[in-house]
Amino acid sequence: MLTLMLLRHAKSSWDNPADADFDRPLAKRGQKAAPRMGAEIAHLGLVPELVLCSSATRTRQTLDLVLESWPEPHPEVVFTEAIYMATPEELLAQVRSVASRSPAPSRIMVLGHNPGMEDFAADLAGRGDADARKLLAEKYPTCALAVLTFAAAEWSDVDFGAGNLERFITPAMLA
Repeated sequence: MLTLMLLRHAKSSWDNPADADFDRPLAKRGQKAAPRMGAEIAHLGLVPELVLCSSATRTRQTLDLVLESWPEPHPEVVFTEAIYMATPEELLAQVRSVASRSPAPSRIMVLGHNPGMEDFAADLAGRGDADARKLLAEKYPTCALAVLTFAAAEWSDVDFGAGNLERFITPAMLA
């Protein structure tokens, strides 16, 4: 059984219109939501073995705040620009690439951006908790987390429609 967690970055700031999208930092609301989500992930025993993280400023800052709530040692983190504004197909390629690791982790997190994260989660979730699927279909807010499991032995076997959506958690649920 493989577990994939998809975390959208926390709320970013639009205060400085001169900032390039890639360089936008977190807003105050995002700085509050990310540690709460990190604590919830730890509380649920879902700390991943590997994090694939967009190299954009807001995803890096989100990860820093999430990690504060996780026990040591922290998981391995791979920063990659390939996740920045990636399509579901590009995100699936990133997830499948984990199969080449030795040993391959059984629980990973992808920290990225919409619309790719929302579409990716919806495309993967062929079944699962009805309430979570309904919420996911309505909106994938900033700092929301989808947790999917796959009855697969290798990450290279993960495919669209094969995931079971176990949970969908938004920051509003944790307030």
